[in-house]
Amino acid sequence: MVGLMRVCDTAEDGPPRSDGPAGSGVTVADDVPIATAEDAANHELILAFGRLQGAANRLEYLLGRAIEQECGISHLMFEVLLILGRAGDPGLSMGAIAQEQVLTTGGVTRLIDRMAAADLVQRTDDPGDRRARLVRLTDHGEKVAVRAARMHADNIARFFLDPIPAGHRAQFMEDLRVLSRSARDALPRLR
Repeated sequence: MVGLMRVCDTAEDGPPRSDGPAGSGVTVADDVPIATAEDAANHELILAFGRLQGAANRLEYLLGRAIEQECGISHLMFEVLLILGRAGDPGLSMGAIAQEQVLTTGGVTRLIDRMAAADLVQRTDDPGDRRARLVRLTDHGEKVAVRAARMHADNIARFFLDPIPAGHRAQFMEDLRVLSRSARDALPRLR
């Protein structure tokens, strides 16, 4: 894949990579090479990414479970409602939804089928292409999105922002935006 490092067959690293951004205090390559599994398990960058992934998984569970219990929809369905809410009329193609959610078009088709059966979304003709269909929110989908978003925002503040010192929150949010955009831009186009 473009932009991803190849998997090495040996423990030899080759030349060290450059430091992170100036003033970041983070070095891309540790002074100590990874020569053992213990070195790998205690590598600063690997630990940091593991913490990020672990926090994301736990938050996904807490926040997703609350949406499911209170609103009767999965977190993924809620995310699609938000994507469609951002897009407005006339809606989005299945491919655009798939790309935004990193799903295959087959996976998004099944998801949209379930959402349409629950009267959250509807498929409509694409005014710009007679062969294509778009997905848009129904009135019920709009109401569910608003109700879920209000509860979700409260839970995000409680579990996601409140633990971070107030003076660090704005920079943290900006860093997440940059990281998200960078990861999105590095993804290959899905089919």
